[in-house]
Amino acid sequence: MIFDPVFFSLLTWFLIGWGTTFLVVFWLSLMIWVIRDIRRRTRNTFVRFISFLMVTLFFLPGLLIYLILRPAHTLEEEYSQSLQEESLLQSIENVSLCPGCSRRVQDDWIACPGCHNPLKKSCQKCGKALELPWKICPFCGSLATEPTGS
Repeated sequence: MIFDPVFFSLLTWFLIGWGTTFLVVFWLSLMIWVIRDIRRRTRNTFVRFISFLMVTLFFLPGLLIYLILRPAHTLEEEYSQSLQEESLLQSIENVSLCPGCSRRVQDDWIACPGCHNPLKKSCQKCGKALELPWKICPFCGSLATEPTGS
């Protein structure tokens, strides 16, 4: 088998060209990815520009630095987290307390089991629980009577 130096020269140039093309396309795709990723993580234009510049100038080491320093969560994840926290706080705040002893009571209780304070009154006609200030039952329309306290 005869080794042709021209063939190896062409093969070398072909591989160098292909490798260079691959690296350039890879570098450009990393820049695009960083732009898209940092947009989802912050609204700060200075941070966006520095992230893009770091990957553009330093290529793979810049990408590694970016991955270490980028915000951990996306804006969407932070928004979702804040909604969950808000929902949890609202559910905690909506807990009913007895006006007499400040214990937690359920919304459908008529009296507090701790201090026997009336929380609601029941309609004499339909038996549904009514708020204390109500003068008429919204369920059946009959006049409400005063609660019986112990």
